[in-house]
Amino acid sequence: MHIMTGKDAAGGGLRERKKRATRAALAEAAVRLAAEHGADQVTVEAISAAAGVSVRTFFNYFDSRDDAFVVVDADASKRVRQAFLAAPPELPPLEALREALAAELREAERQHELWSLHARVLRSAPHLLVRNLGAQMADESGLAEAIARRIRAGDDPDDDAVASGGGTADPEAVPHRDQPDTAGARPGSHPETAPPEGDADRAAPGLYPRLLAAVAGTAVRVSVQHWCERPDELSFADVFREVFDLLAAGLPAPAR
Repeated sequence: MHIMTGKDAAGGGLRERKKRATRAALAEAAVRLAAEHGADQVTVEAISAAAGVSVRTFFNYFDSRDDAFVVVDADASKRVRQAFLAAPPELPPLEALREALAAELREAERQHELWSLHARVLRSAPHLLVRNLGAQMADESGLAEAIARRIRAGDDPDDDAVASGGGTADPEAVPHRDQPDTAGARPGSHPETAPPEGDADRAAPGLYPRLLAAVAGTAVRVSVQHWCERPDELSFADVFREVFDLLAAGLPAPAR
């Protein structure tokens, strides 16, 4: 799932907040320029100028121009996974995931216009829509691995210590890139969300983690779409809560 968070999103130290604000400013500039002129007419130079940064700074955050249209907040998925893994162990996976997503989506109502513009840009550029789908699938895979890890943590004390922050290993740690470094990366891949080396031999997530990750992504998308169509009727938080309440209840048929 790709989440659009704003420049003022909470969390992290001063340096992290500044990085988040710069990435958000670049993504917003890219989306607004693409909505006005068409994605193919927008250059990296134009995006950088609109965001008030250098082209070099742009490539500190995005590997290509198209990534600025698609990777709205590459760190958001990482923060969701970390919050999910750190949730109290007594919470069921669905509830823990809802809380992790809700924390990341606190600013949703302030992002209504930008979300709508982003959807318009993707609809008008099929190659970006395909790229966005690929990025969402990569995020979903990472979330499924986190879900599987949380489930395993109940049976493995060592894994539980790391998941709760008590261990020294941090598989979610991602070093800041001061320069673009795409060596070995697949076209369209995102180093921020790529699995660490050595994970290729790890067992793939089971059916439940994959299903829950896919359901969560769909829940976010449906919540955003439903709310964007009627923002004056309900708050986004209310729509989001209702979606997860329906899921937790097993999707009962609505009363007639």
